[in-house]
Parts: sequence; C-alpha cells; structure tokens
Amino acid sequence: MKFTMAGIILFTENYEKCVAFYRWALELEILHVIDRPGERLTTFLLGDIYLMVESGGTASDGAKTIKQNPTKFRFNVPDVRETSAALRNKGINVQVFEHTWGITAEFADPDGNLCALRSDTGFGD
Repeated sequence: MKFTMAGIILFTENYEKCVAFYRWALELEILHVIDRPGERLTTFLLGDIYLMVESGGTASDGAKTIKQNPTKFRFNVPDVRETSAALRNKGINVQVFEHTWGITAEFADPDGNLCALRSDTGFGD
C-alpha cells in the first residue's frame, strides 16, 4: 500500500475550546476548516500526520482515565522543561516526570484527552 498521509480524528464535546487549545496552546498549524450545518471540523498539521478535531465526542472533568480513552498524544520536543513552562504560562496544568531514559510531561486538553511531551534524547539509550 502507498499512503499519501495519515491522520488522527479526535471527536470532542468542547469543539471550540479544543480547537483553540491545539491552535493557541500547542501552536499547531491549521490545514483547513469546515464550518457548515451538521459538519464542523478543523484539521491541524501534526508533524508528518494530521490531527482532525471534530464535534461529537464526550468530555471529562479533568484528565480522562485510560479506560475512558486508551490513547495519549505524545509530542517530542528539544526541551521538555522549557516547553512545559511555556504551557504553564498559557494556563495549562503540566506535570513533569524524570526517568532514567529522559524527561516527560503530562497534561490534558479541554475535553480531558491525555497529552504528553517527551525529550528528544533517550531513544535507544
């Protein structure tokens, strides 16, 4: 098979808040927007894939459990602490964790979907 691009569709209850989160807080580039009766979606460039945010999901108060949503978005960054500080400055609750192989940080989007940062270093170490 030859795929030209791959993507993830994220169904959200708080569509506008989630779009603002991925655009403003994570600074993802918008590829396209559809906003017409019965169809609202925003597609962001997410590395070599896309993230399509649509309405129709279910939000949670706070971060969702793995049972509620068994996935997590992980974003590799050059400096987890610096990126975490930038997210905190935007009002996002971020927890940083040190591991023997690197650093991660965890936070949630407005629907409670889990997100994480990971240091670029540590792969294969």
